[in-house]
Formats: sequence, structure tokens, C-alpha cells
Amino acid sequence: MHDIRLIRENRDHFVAGLARRGVQSPSSVADDLETRDRELRALQTRLQEAQAGRNEASRQIGQAKAQNDDSRAQTLMAEMAGLKEEIRLGEEQERALKAAIDESLAAIPNLPASDVPDGNSEGENVEAIARRWGEPPGMNAPREHFDLGEALGMMDFTRAAEVSGARFVYLKAGLARLERALGNFMLDLHTTEFGYTEVAPPLLVRDPAAFGTGQLPKFAEDLFRTTTGFWLVPTAEIPLTNYVREEILAQSDLPLRFAAWTPCFRAEAGAAGKDTRGIIRMHQFSKVELVSIVAPEESGAEHERMTDCAQEVLKRLGLHHRVMLLCAGDMGFSAQKTYDIEVWLPGQNRFREISSCSNCGDFQARRMNARYRSGNDKATRFVHTLNGSGLAIGRTLVAIVENYQQPDGSIAIPEALRPYMGGLDRITAPAK
Repeated sequence: MHDIRLIRENRDHFVAGLARRGVQSPSSVADDLETRDRELRALQTRLQEAQAGRNEASRQIGQAKAQNDDSRAQTLMAEMAGLKEEIRLGEEQERALKAAIDESLAAIPNLPASDVPDGNSEGENVEAIARRWGEPPGMNAPREHFDLGEALGMMDFTRAAEVSGARFVYLKAGLARLERALGNFMLDLHTTEFGYTEVAPPLLVRDPAAFGTGQLPKFAEDLFRTTTGFWLVPTAEIPLTNYVREEILAQSDLPLRFAAWTPCFRAEAGAAGKDTRGIIRMHQFSKVELVSIVAPEESGAEHERMTDCAQEVLKRLGLHHRVMLLCAGDMGFSAQKTYDIEVWLPGQNRFREISSCSNCGDFQARRMNARYRSGNDKATRFVHTLNGSGLAIGRTLVAIVENYQQPDGSIAIPEALRPYMGGLDRITAPAK
């Protein structure tokens, strides 16, 4: 959420930021906001004057009654009744104007940071310097994960479709265990080495929580909703970030770092024809999410740290990857700066996103009214929030299956995962 005061004071910066985000007619957006803001402030001035008039009339009524001047008291009481009605109607108009301004502000994306490259699409993202790691594995005619999984008898899309429809899968035996091993490995790494606190959050959230992180109102069609009005979480970012909603934290409590392994649910609206085979793009998937709540001056460094933590998972698994700095037009709604980590998939012969780490600045904090106070200061400031995948478990499983495939169709287990697999070093098809 944007601060209308900052828009008022720095219109050019706001308009330029919207233009970089690809917002249509950014000057018109600013004009509309400024017009309604002026109308609201003028109304508030009139309300203050009317309130002052009512207070003065009340004082004079008291004087008139003390002087037994009933005629003057009655005249003043009629005047005060008129002012009371004027104030009532004005306050109704004030609430309506505030709601209209807030509704407009809620639909406007975050502004890009100054070091975010210009651009409108994925093709204009820029690879982060010195963050590419590893080399593609050398192999002849690598197969894609779904071919390997089905041949092992451990990925069943047909039965899943009969039960739930498209974009669902049954994982079985070794691959089901591999998914569980990945979640445990990631959580252990982030909590024991990187200082994140493990959280088991709610998987159903209410409207204010989804609004707080920016999923509502703009992206309702991407979410699943229950018949009782709850939203299934598309990412644990929502419950983790909203942990501090409507709170005033002590600066000494910051940073807060949370990690959660949860199922996630996405309608994948607009994804028709994309990744229709395999488990790259599912309605239900597992993910380890990282969230940080920090003081504003720490968010830049925290963003780099979070991205390093997510990268370290891939390094421990021996998976070739790169880091991309997203251009202004390709970032998510709430982000002011985003790094995507892309892992190499030999079956597809290309990099695919496996993690997105974003610094949202105070954009989400304003929507959640999440603040902090330094020492004994009376004034409060909005916190900065960050979130990232550490990692998407299904896509990490895909990367392992494709990068560790063997000529006989078996899947070697990365050494880091073997303790979580009961010492197993290879997934093979069951004997017939």
C-alpha cells in the first residue's frame, strides 16, 4: 500500500515508478488520487471548522442559560443542531472518500527500487554477477522428470486426474520419500545454520491476511476459497508475514526470521497450456517459505542474505543454477526488488525458476499496519518485509530427478539427502 502523503509530496517519483512497472497512464492514476486527496482534505478542513463552531455554540449556550436568556439559548441550540447534522453528513462523506482512495491505492503495485533494471518481461531480466554456480551434468539424451517418474512407477498422473483433475499427482515410494526428505533437509538447514525459526502456520486465512500481503483484491482468481470464506494459502508467506499484523514491535526484537514447510494451493489462472505435463506447475505443491521482518535500514542486506540462504540449498544438493535480477515489469505485485533463482533442468535443456526472493519494503507493512518503535521513542515506523522460497520442494524434486538420472532409469540420491533417506543412495524401480 502506498502512502498518499508521499505521493502528494513526490508525484514525479511515483509516476515514474508506475511507468517502470508498466502501469497504463500513470499520470492519470496520480491525477485521480491527487484530486480525491484534495477533496478529502478540503472536507476535513470544513469538518474541523464545523466542529469548532459546534463547540463555540455549546459554550455560548451555557452562557445564555446562566444569564436566563432562553431566546438566545434556543437560537444557539438550533444552530448547533444544524452543525451536528452537517458534521454527521460530512463524516459519512469522509469515510466514503477515504474508502475510495484506499481502494485505488490497494490496486497499485509497489514501486521498483532504483537498482532494478527497466524492462517489461522475463526476457529483460539480468543475471546477477558472480552468483551462477556449478556446471550442467554431462549426459546423453537426458529424459524429463515425468518420463522418469512414470517409468519408476512413482508418479501417477492418470489416477490423480481421475480423483482431482488436471495438475495433480500421486507421488509414491521412493519419490514420496524424496519429497519428505527435501522438506526436512531444507528446514534443518535454515533453522540450524541460518537462524530461521520454524513455524507451523495456519493453512486457511481470512480476507485481511490475504490483503495484507497483496494477494487481495487483485489476484483473487489465482486463489482457492472455501465455502465458508477462508482462502487456502498459495504460499506460507501470507500467514508468516501476517504474524506481525496490527502490532508495534520493539526494535530490539528485529529481525524476525521465520521458515515454514507447507502445502500450497494455486488456481493457476491464466496458465492454460503452460507446463501441462509433469509437476512444474501444480494446483497443490509443497514449499519451504522464508520470511523476514526487519528495520528499514536492514532490508537491503537481508535480501542478499535470504537469497544466499536459498542458494545454499542448491549448492548442498550439487545443482547447477543462476540468479536473475528481475526487471521492473516482471516483478510480483508487492515486490520492490526480486531475485529469481533458476535451476538447470537437463531434460528441458534450460533453466527454470525454483525460488523467488523479494524485498517488499514497507508496502505490505502498511497494508497490515505492522510497525516498530525504537527504544523509548513515541513515534513508530513501518517494518520492512521480505519473503522467499527456500525452496519450492516439487521443483527441487524435479531438478534432482533430472540431474541425477542414471542410464538405467534410476535416480542417484545427493549425498546431503542420504541421511534423510535412511542411507539410501539410489531410487530404483521395484522388482517385479
